[in-house]
Amino acid sequence: MTTMRAVQVVGYHANLEMAEVPVPEPTGPFDVVVRIGGAGVCRTDLHILEGQWAEKSQVALPYTIGHENAGWVHAVGSAVTNVREGDKVIVHPLITCGLCRACRSGDDVHCESNQFPGIDTNGGYAEYLRTSARSVVRIDDSLEPKDVAALADAGLTAYHAAAKAARRLTPRDRVAVLGAGGLGHIGIQVLKALSPAEIVVVDRNPDAVKLALSIGADHGVVADGTQVDQVLDITGGTGVEVVVDFVGEGGATAEGIAMLRRAGDYHVVGYGENIDVPTIDIVSTEINIVGNLVGSYNDLCDLMALAARGSVKLHTQTYALDDFQTAVDDLNAGNVRGRAILVP
Repeated sequence: MTTMRAVQVVGYHANLEMAEVPVPEPTGPFDVVVRIGGAGVCRTDLHILEGQWAEKSQVALPYTIGHENAGWVHAVGSAVTNVREGDKVIVHPLITCGLCRACRSGDDVHCESNQFPGIDTNGGYAEYLRTSARSVVRIDDSLEPKDVAALADAGLTAYHAAAKAARRLTPRDRVAVLGAGGLGHIGIQVLKALSPAEIVVVDRNPDAVKLALSIGADHGVVADGTQVDQVLDITGGTGVEVVVDFVGEGGATAEGIAMLRRAGDYHVVGYGENIDVPTIDIVSTEINIVGNLVGSYNDLCDLMALAARGSVKLHTQTYALDDFQTAVDDLNAGNVRGRAILVP
């Protein structure tokens, strides 16, 4: 039996630990084992360690964390025809059944019997990951797994929200993006690629605002306590048609709602706090509060087309797999520009 290194959750409110575990093998006919070329470190991983997902996921500890994965196909089950050994792939974060109503509609994110590697089963902070044929997307030769790994979840979530927002945005509209970090900087590029609207970016970090302006934002607002007024000034006092909130904590939700014009859409992507809006305000202004989970398999294929075209570039900081703790600490301290990637 061959073994591999894997970074595991051994307890909540405890540090991750490196372990030696068996290399996964294809057991089902549609299984695909991927040799990991890059695994993204996500704020959700911090939330997992805080125990925020314990009740939702019901996962048995210890298990391997990591849900943003890309690499090369290592082994396939007997019925797999869409990829073969050696193919360069990015991994959709969910393992889905393909048979339920949601899957049949292409809305596989809401699959009735899904598994979520890194959340409720073993993920990719490791040398190998087992997933399914339905979850792997072959990527363009010009793309490297470590450069696109975080597009599997951060990019896909940002794409899903931005594409949903873009459906209603016209050239006369404005969209405010809250947070230009790991997800936000991708959301900005997707909005730029899919929508003619003016993009206003709000972040408390001046460097993040600078990055946002360099990748397509029309206005940059440094969050210094006056950000709501600044956004209202940009819109002549009426507010923006759409807010896409990649923060979702620390007061961002109240600010996002306050920036919205009548009949506006407030897209929730980042999470952590409760949204507190008087129902009379929702009714009288007819605003919509829209939840956004990760995107579908088709969303991931669309995002990879944008990436291959150079319309979406991920800003990354790479860490060796052994340096997982440094990566987690850097993310926690807000010291990562773009996304942190573990490279086995």
